[in-house]
Amino acid sequence: MKIGFIGLGKMGGNMVERLLKFGHEVVVYNLTKPEIEEAVKKGAVGAGSLAELVSLLPERKIVWLMVPAGRPVDENIAGLAELLKGNDIIIDGGNSYWKETRIRGEALEKIGIHYIDCGTSGGVWGLKNGYSLMTGGNKEAVEYTYPIFKSLAPEGGYTYCGTGGAGHYVKMIHNGIEYGMMQSYAEGFEILKTSPFNIDVTAVASGWQHGSVVQSWLLELAAKALKEDPNLESIKGYVEDSGEGRWTIEAAIEQNVPAHVITDSLYTRFRSRQEDSFAMKMLSALRNQFGGHRVIKDK
Repeated sequence: MKIGFIGLGKMGGNMVERLLKFGHEVVVYNLTKPEIEEAVKKGAVGAGSLAELVSLLPERKIVWLMVPAGRPVDENIAGLAELLKGNDIIIDGGNSYWKETRIRGEALEKIGIHYIDCGTSGGVWGLKNGYSLMTGGNKEAVEYTYPIFKSLAPEGGYTYCGTGGAGHYVKMIHNGIEYGMMQSYAEGFEILKTSPFNIDVTAVASGWQHGSVVQSWLLELAAKALKEDPNLESIKGYVEDSGEGRWTIEAAIEQNVPAHVITDSLYTRFRSRQEDSFAMKMLSALRNQFGGHRVIKDK
């Protein structure tokens, strides 16, 4: 198939390369030129604007957005809405909030443009291994674009989740689960690291990858990170969040579902960004006030 692709960041650039390897024609556009030039070297067709990208596509046009959630998605949709015609298709492969996805889909459907939301997982390894894809939207439009999803995903890695917003909703929950899994591994390895046995945690991580109940791709990546830096001395314990964990917790609250692990893992990320928490200072002060416990003074 021939597809327009907007957004050539870490994942977007690799996705274009994978599509090219599977024989698709890809017209690319990015805000900065070096990424376009790199994609062209690999076989893509470069475009200098949204209008040029659309003009290079066949009659029923397919445009994939791989841009940050929020305003960048809305800005590109606004530009494409003036260029595309009825029955054309926009695919949003980023981590957009599912409620915003539904609003965008309903607005585009009124002018005849189909909006497919596609949760995409696989990170920088997706080029080699393929991406787990979770789609939502008009079923006819999804089925029409299936050859693209089939090429991007490994065998068994593609799921049609339902109507508009379902794909991004499922990806949101996926990321929330990921938060909890990562936190569990992190805590477990710290317990191993601080044990009285001088355990080689790198060897343990590698050993667990063979026949263990906790073996996983995340554990494989943990083993890789530990092999490169056994004490993680080159890394600061500062952890960002993309927003998907927050949205998962919001959904849990709205649906009256207890989500202790995911919630705690998000709060732990918040704590990692505090150099000296006021809350911890208050705890220390209270212990001193009622029990006379030692307070370590700040320099």
